[in-house]
Amino acid sequence: MSEIYDLIIHNINVASMAEQDNYGIHEDAAICIKNGLIKKIIPNIKQHSGELEAEKAIDGNGYWVTPGLIDCHTHLVYAGDRAKEFEMRLQGISYEEIARSGGGINSTVKATRNASKDELFDLAAKRLSYLIEEGVTTLEIKSGYGLDLVNEKKMLEVARELDEFSPIEISKTFLGAHAVPPEFKNNPDEYINLVCDSMMPELHQSGLIDCVDVFCENIAFSIEQTEKVFNKARQLELPVKMHAEQLSDLGGSTLAATRDAWSVDHLEYLSENSINALKSSNTVATLLPGAFYFLNETVRPPIDLLRKNNIPIAIASDSNPGSSPCLSLLLILNMATTLFKLTPFEALKGVTINAARALRRDDKVGSIEVEKQADLVLWDIESLAELSYKMGGNPCKMVIKNGEVILSKIASPSSTTVEEQPDGNQ
Repeated sequence: MSEIYDLIIHNINVASMAEQDNYGIHEDAAICIKNGLIKKIIPNIKQHSGELEAEKAIDGNGYWVTPGLIDCHTHLVYAGDRAKEFEMRLQGISYEEIARSGGGINSTVKATRNASKDELFDLAAKRLSYLIEEGVTTLEIKSGYGLDLVNEKKMLEVARELDEFSPIEISKTFLGAHAVPPEFKNNPDEYINLVCDSMMPELHQSGLIDCVDVFCENIAFSIEQTEKVFNKARQLELPVKMHAEQLSDLGGSTLAATRDAWSVDHLEYLSENSINALKSSNTVATLLPGAFYFLNETVRPPIDLLRKNNIPIAIASDSNPGSSPCLSLLLILNMATTLFKLTPFEALKGVTINAARALRRDDKVGSIEVEKQADLVLWDIESLAELSYKMGGNPCKMVIKNGEVILSKIASPSSTTVEEQPDGNQ
């Protein structure tokens, strides 16, 4: 007796993203799902003899199917906005000048501290909905706008609640070392002590941290301060990642590579020495073209060197109020190709399998393979390059998470038996 699946999606073209150098295309295919997992991928379904039984079936109308998209770097939980600072930058004041004068991250800290947990949840849930509508099924959310124990905990609790109550899965990152808060303006080392000795242990004990991040930069924290945070994370058996080489080359990526960091993110000023360190590690290079665009930067990450050294490249929205107020991962794909000169394949890989690697979830998500989670997106497109080619519009027709339809713009699935015989043998 043939296996009865929970769901079969047929009449689709699949980009599995399971191949190193190509999309992994299966034309006129079907995907069989049971218990939230992909159980079978059938290419050329019209040549498949026999019967496929399922509780529900979806006719994919010839749409393209990719893995669920993964946004592996966001700051989605915050209050307020920074539109005034945007205006200031247009008048010639730099991001660094604004930060040093008390604006920047600390202005969002003030608004976030003043917001209740319910208010933060509602604001973040609305932002999250835009990403889901464009096919995001896995997401990272950082803290870093509380900068004290009470408010960092508040932010991470919101991230946990979003993970519990939204239809997608969320990785929670502690970014206590995001900026020096106003009350420690003249003593950043004392603040790092607070992060290491008080905040990180208690938040870890509360089960709120999946990973620890540090903004290692001239306007934030030094290599020595970053290393202290990393040492504490290692003591607590917590993985690490880093905001690195965005505005200058401090060599943070080299330190991150020696600690097997999940990722190093931004990387406009990444040096060849750091690239040599990265290629001997499992660390992913995560590029954030939204911040590059919004801050009107001119130094691009060294894409050719990353390619030459086979370092996996992820792409993320960096959604945040100050440097990338972006809620469209599709727009980020376009920026990655037009601004950073990635190919459409490299860009899509950056928000699927490589983004999964940047969250160390590539054993479960990021590609369409047997026994991985059935996280899928159906797209009304003629070619996969359209996902990074177009600016505006949303071709997403259906989003599936763990085998369940969480967003649909096509007909509802129904109980059915899918019978496909070879051509001419009806």
